[in-house]
Amino acid sequence: MAQQERAIRTRQIILQGAAEVFDERGYDAASIKDILARVQVTKGALYFHFPSKEDLARGVLREQTLHLDIAEGTSKLQELVDVTMAVAHALPADAMLRAGSRLALERGSVDFSDSSPFLAWAGLCEGLLDQAKERGEALPHVNSKETAELIVGSFTGLQAFSQVTSGLADLEQRISALWQHILPSVGVPSALARIDTAPGRGGRALALAEAAAEESGEAGDEPQ
Repeated sequence: MAQQERAIRTRQIILQGAAEVFDERGYDAASIKDILARVQVTKGALYFHFPSKEDLARGVLREQTLHLDIAEGTSKLQELVDVTMAVAHALPADAMLRAGSRLALERGSVDFSDSSPFLAWAGLCEGLLDQAKERGEALPHVNSKETAELIVGSFTGLQAFSQVTSGLADLEQRISALWQHILPSVGVPSALARIDTAPGRGGRALALAEAAAEESGEAGDEPQ
């Protein structure tokens, strides 16, 4: 068991180092040598987990969509908002998220479109919109797939704009403004009155998820 845990930790260390290098240099300019220097593991250990640079990049892309947890709440529209606000909050300090976005958008020597995190994010948003409709939170005419793709596409564009204008410092503010424009055409008025889209919601959502995870862990440790 201890050996398995070490292998899992080593894999995560490699992924984190690779994400930092891909974020800084892009896929084509990054090298295995650069990544090895960043993570301080042996070449054998790296190739055991990831046989090539392309495998490493695809690992980063997969990891991006697993990187943030949002607490389940009473409102699926709030969960939808929280997903985007949490990503906006985390991006400036999270190389894994930034690297995933860069790899997905680059058009270099390898096509990563089949591993694009945008499709995974859109699928997650579509599922939350479907649940919101079932609960009567979303308007009946809302097309979940089209709306989810609009949200992810708008987020991606605002992320690029924020990167250029402020180094992502104002991304939460921009995503907050996005929701103020989108939500009235998605949610029923009674549901909208309870939705928190204010800047800073991302940090609050992540804190709620962390507290829920700790509470769940403590409950699991109680004697039966």
